[in-house]
Formats: sequence, C-alpha cells, structure tokens
Amino acid sequence: MAYLVAFLAAACVVLWTTPTVKAVGLRSGRFDLPADRKVHNRPMVRLGGVSIFLGTIVSLLLVWRTGEFGYMPTEKEYELWGVTVGGLLFFFIGLADDLFQLPASLRLVLQAAVATAAWKVGVSIEFITLPFVGTVDLPDPVSWTVTVLWLVGLANAINWMDGLDGLAAGVSGIAAVILLIVTLLSGQTGAAMIASALAGGSLGFLRYNFRPAQIFMGDGGAYFLGFSLAGIGVIGVAKGLTTLAILLPFCILAVPIIDMSTVIFSRLCQGKSPFLADNRHLHHRLMHAGVPHRLTVLFIYSLTLWMGSLALVMTGLPSGGTYLAGASVIVVVATWEVWKRSRRLSAARRQRLPRQPQTENGAALGQPSEAENGAENGLPHQVASEAPTSEVERGRDR
Repeated sequence: MAYLVAFLAAACVVLWTTPTVKAVGLRSGRFDLPADRKVHNRPMVRLGGVSIFLGTIVSLLLVWRTGEFGYMPTEKEYELWGVTVGGLLFFFIGLADDLFQLPASLRLVLQAAVATAAWKVGVSIEFITLPFVGTVDLPDPVSWTVTVLWLVGLANAINWMDGLDGLAAGVSGIAAVILLIVTLLSGQTGAAMIASALAGGSLGFLRYNFRPAQIFMGDGGAYFLGFSLAGIGVIGVAKGLTTLAILLPFCILAVPIIDMSTVIFSRLCQGKSPFLADNRHLHHRLMHAGVPHRLTVLFIYSLTLWMGSLALVMTGLPSGGTYLAGASVIVVVATWEVWKRSRRLSAARRQRLPRQPQTENGAALGQPSEAENGAENGLPHQVASEAPTSEVERGRDR
C-alpha cells in the first residue's frame, strides 16, 4: 500500500505543479523559441524537471514521515541518502545548465564529483558474481571507476534520449516500474520506495509532455531521473549475490545505454567530439526513415518494456513469462507499423527519381525542389521540420 501511496502522491504533485512551473517559466523568459532545428512551433518552457523533482521528493518525505520506510541498518540508510541527495545535486546541476548553459566539461566534472560522493557513502558496485567463479570483489579504484561511469553515464543517457515529446519521461517511467518490481522481489524496500515515487513523477509528467508537449523536462529533470534510476540499480539490484544481479540493471535500462553508446562510438570513429550535436540517435534514425513522431516514441517504449519484461523473467518472477509474451506482441505490432511507414517512404523516394526537365517552381533540369531535398536527406517534406537533435541539444551544440 505504501508504494501505491508514493506513486500516487508523486503523480498528483507533478500534475498540480507543472502548470505553475510553466506559467513562471513563460513570465520569466525561461523558454525555447521555435527554430529550424527544433521540434516545437511555439515557445516551450524547459523547466518541467522542477515538477518531477518536487513530486518525487514530496512523495518520499510523505512516506518517510508516516514511518513507511521502517527500520533499516545504518549502511542501508546511507545508501538511500546517497541516491536521494545525489539525485538532488544532479537536479541542481541540470537546472543550472537550463538557466545558465554550463560548459559540457564543467557539467561532467560536477557530475563525477557527486557520483564520487555517492560512491563513498555506499552507492557503489563493490563486487560481481560470475558463473562457475562466484563472487569477485572489486578493488576500490575499479569499483570507483565502474560506479562513476554507471551513474554519470546513465544520467547523460536519459538526457540525450530526451529529444522527442514524452520519450525520456516514458522510458524512465517504464524502467522505474520494472525496478520497483525487481527491488520488491529482492527485498530492497527502500530502493523500491524511491522507484515507486520516480515512476509516479515521470509518468504523471506525461500528461503535459506527451505529444503535443506543453513543457519540456530540461536537463534538470533528465539528470535527476537518470541518476536516480542508476542509483536504484546499484543499491537495489546490482548488490545482489546472484549471477544475474549485475546484468539486471543493464537489461532494464538497455535502450538508453545502447543508444548513447552507439552514438558516442559513431562520433569517435569519425574523429568528432562525443558531445557534438547530430542526428544519430535511434529516434532520429526512425524519423529519418519516415516514422511519425508519436509512433517513434511508442516504438521505443515497446523496446523498453520488452527489455524490462526480460529482466522480470531473469529474476524468476512466476508470471514473468506472461509479461514477456505480452511485451513481445506489442514489440511485433510496433515493429510492423514502423516497417510499413519506412517502406512507404522508400516507395515515395523511388517515385521521385524520374524528374521533369523543368519543375513547377522553376528548378532546372536535375535540380531537386526543396521538398525533394528534404526527402533525399532522409526526411519526407512534412517530417523535415520535425528533425530534432535531442532536447539538451535544442538551440545549441553539445
């Protein structure tokens, strides 16, 4: 019951505060104006993360005040404080970036410092359990390196994924629900409470963030969600003494992790900065293939749900196979729709190949019109104006 209270309390606070945050952002000029490289066609406030943060914190304070956390060892208390306070500091780093546009190098230094502090208080990957080998303790330098990369990397992975309306909030909400189930199964009640509040906050935010979005979460919300999910993965799942413990957090959060990793690898292979804005993310590629905005988001939701269902099967949940079968049906249907849309665009491109000697707008022989240029660049004319980079990259390069 306490987990449902945490979920509903976070969702209600987000639903109540988001219109106020939007109004304050518009009055204070804290919004993005429409531009060629942006999805929106009207001023959009980028401070929605304030609502998600408030909803989560108020929810956790409520259940703590009512004694629902119960007694726990001091070590566990430090771990929970590490995730909660670490999420608070990551939120402020992102909020400062939303307001003052911090350099990428400064953000990374601050994030690494907060992740190091969290590692010191127990939010740490201290060992791994391997098949046929057993538990392998990690030396402190290795433990610190792996933990900081995990915490900082996932915070930025969620941030980079926030390029379409509702994408980061929905993926985070699905991942939080799966983490809630997994942590409950493993008896990590404190971590489960945080996951429940995160799920309520992020899914409640979809009321205003799903297409057509009324507000963006900004860096503050994305960093907060990413760090908190990563922290729950460490204290609630990765510290288990089973062989699959270290794989479960990766499986649950595989979509943003793989998306970020492939983009960074692609940029580095071309000798570019890993923070350079481009259109290489999964959602960009889908839209370039002619998949509509909303279908792109729903397809990535389905991938996240499928990977989360696979994690439930790995934990031994009795009904995990049923959830995986249902998620598989959803993925198949979504994939079929994506394939049909991409095939339709491919057919339209083939029909455009033979051109008239002179187009109606006066283009010379062999010279494409503006609409054809959009199609040849991988976008149909009506989608070209919707090509986003990522929410953190709207209006400036990373």
